[in-house]
Amino acid sequence: MINEAKQHLTGTIIPFWKNLRDDEYGGYSGYVGFDLKTDKKAVKGCILNSRILWFFSQAYMLLKDESLLEEARHAYAFLIHNFTDQNYGGVYWSVNFDGTPADTAKHTYCQAFAVYGLAAYYMASKDEKALDEALALFDIIESRCTDEKGYLESLDRQFGQTENDKLSENGVMASKTMNTLLHVFEAYAELYLACRKPGVKNRLLHILDIFADKIYNPKLQRQEVFFDGNYNSLIDMQSYGHDIETSWLIDRGTAIAGEKAYVEKMAPITSALAEKVYKKAYDGRSIDNECVRGVTDTARVWWVQAEAVNGFLNAYMKNNEKVEYLHAAENIFDFIREYVADKRKGSEWFWRVDREGRPDTAKPIVEPWKCPYHNGRMCMEIIRSNVG
Repeated sequence: MINEAKQHLTGTIIPFWKNLRDDEYGGYSGYVGFDLKTDKKAVKGCILNSRILWFFSQAYMLLKDESLLEEARHAYAFLIHNFTDQNYGGVYWSVNFDGTPADTAKHTYCQAFAVYGLAAYYMASKDEKALDEALALFDIIESRCTDEKGYLESLDRQFGQTENDKLSENGVMASKTMNTLLHVFEAYAELYLACRKPGVKNRLLHILDIFADKIYNPKLQRQEVFFDGNYNSLIDMQSYGHDIETSWLIDRGTAIAGEKAYVEKMAPITSALAEKVYKKAYDGRSIDNECVRGVTDTARVWWVQAEAVNGFLNAYMKNNEKVEYLHAAENIFDFIREYVADKRKGSEWFWRVDREGRPDTAKPIVEPWKCPYHNGRMCMEIIRSNVG
């Protein structure tokens, strides 16, 4: 897989995103339709821009191509100058194509991805200002985006709580979500790797306790997804993509934290998550999306397939007697290359395909959530693993 992953990263994903660079207004264009037409006046989401910043920073550290660091600088400048709220702190949800504020909400998920991108950029560039910005956002999350139970979700520009419509679905309005908590954890792991500050580590460990005690359902060997303010689950749902993603991100984060007790505490949970997804969602070549109230969504969603490769590869590396996990990673990677990767010139990945590999033509190629974070990371994780 390694050679194929490197070829796909350098030959498809990197060139595609370089081509979306907006040198007139900054950042990167926020929408490409299925017809491969770029809407240069589409809104530019902070999640998209932060993930692009992270992607180019990590790709530079892996490949040592100076052009990638220049792309990261471009994304960094746009994040700082256009998404950062100079009056109230934090970062906006989105800006217009010209960089003026569009949606000024301060969602915790969005703050976390800005931390994630800034921490990676600091490690790539050694720009101390980027680390200062990341730590300032860490302080904002901890002071403005938490309550006594954990992490809040949707906030307005001045950090007043609002309904969490941006990260709720399936007919529920969640006060807390597994998804936001996972990516705060992921961001803090990246930040701790960059700065090694005890305060960041303490919060990393605190989040691990929430995952073990509130998010993980040991009876069903899955994570619950949507919660009320007291972490009571609101819906019978298993997100296969998030479970397999969590299985390796928590392993990575506990390794970075370096506390043996937490490694021992979390390893059985992450192993169980990977095993459950393998048994329940994997059909021999790809995985289902989710199961809601007993009904399985069999769509092959782009990010779910990418994280399945990462998760199963990690599960194999934890225990190389579990060769079925390596085979699963290889088979899903082959499915991606054959069906999810769009072979049309100038494209990247389809948003989703069905079990037979037919793409959903109603879904765009780029939108505020679809970016090089999951698929670019998959390629880099395969290369770094030195497996396959």
